[in-house]
Amino acid sequence: MKKYILILFLLFSNYAMSEDINIKMLNRLDKESMVFSEKIVNVNVGDKVFWEATDKGHNVEFIKGGVPDGVEKFKSKLNEDVSYEFIIPGIYAYWCTPHKSLGMIGFVIVGDDRSNLDLIKKIRFFGQSKKLSKVLIDQI
Repeated sequence: MKKYILILFLLFSNYAMSEDINIKMLNRLDKESMVFSEKIVNVNVGDKVFWEATDKGHNVEFIKGGVPDGVEKFKSKLNEDVSYEFIIPGIYAYWCTPHKSLGMIGFVIVGDDRSNLDLIKKIRFFGQSKKLSKVLIDQI
């Protein structure tokens, strides 16, 4: 009986239902340079995003003021694959530290929660990211 309860728990828990998303860190994609393969992704609480260091020289860093309350600083090392499990709902803004002014930015929306959108709109993007961020935020 305990065995069947465990199986049911695994089938209906967040763990069993979680989905992993893969985003590549790229030097080029179509006509764009220094780009994440996905700019906006939607995930559920408990899902993981995996950033693949496909091309050298990239990382992932959550932008200060661009994450929900309670989320700690997150910054990966250059040239390394990294994953993050999203457990707090909201919008997470991130960039590649060396290429943030070149437009290498992205957003993860967790649990369809957009409650921190006003804070996201206040982030000071610069360079090519300034124009791109406005387009992406309008899509959120």
